[in-house]
Amino acid sequence: MSIRALVTGGARGIGRAISSSLVEAGFDVIILDKISPEDIKCDFIQVDLSDENATNNALELSLQKGDITRLVNNVGIVSPAYLRDSTTLDFASVMNINVKTAILCAKALLPGMESRKFGRIVNIASRTVLGKPLRTNYSASKGALISLSRTWALELAEYGVTSNTVCPGPIATELYTQANPSDSQRTRSSLANIPLGRIGTPDDVAAAVMFFLGNEAAFITGQTLHVCGGSSVGRNDF
Repeated sequence: MSIRALVTGGARGIGRAISSSLVEAGFDVIILDKISPEDIKCDFIQVDLSDENATNNALELSLQKGDITRLVNNVGIVSPAYLRDSTTLDFASVMNINVKTAILCAKALLPGMESRKFGRIVNIASRTVLGKPLRTNYSASKGALISLSRTWALELAEYGVTSNTVCPGPIATELYTQANPSDSQRTRSSLANIPLGRIGTPDDVAAAVMFFLGNEAAFITGQTLHVCGGSSVGRNDF
């Protein structure tokens, strides 16, 4: 019997790398996204994940072929702004995509996981939960995902469902480039603070996600893994 996995925002960037890794590992992959993934053998459901009704309909459709026991809550938007310039409208938009979608997906897939006494949930957060200028809304949403992972780890353990978080950053994706212009001194300083001396790749993140989704991680739940080249620690140039 095939093992089914769902990835939100799986058409590009980190989500694409995760989806590709899952396909290569033999999973049946369902991608929920606005844009179609190229060259990935998967089931694709085009959906605006900011629309709750459309998201629920897409989830119902994705479950028609059977239970889904692997969930990667990857979709996210940034909306960078200083605190003084941030708006409640921006906050609501970021929380809607980054947090509410994760909850809707987990709730929809949970009955199948519970009945099978097995499941893997991985939430994609960000190194920015440790603090970064211009990220009031984004860091709040990603911090919420860490809290959700820890709460779900406690609630779902009796059903054999694990819930963990991966915090990428900085990673060379279109989203990162849009939010961190290459000509910005802040961007240059951020990249210079990576102990391993390079920006990360989507495949770096996918490798960590695949570990949490696998059987080898059966005794790991409620944890947060930074995939950041050491930038969550910072440089020590003494």
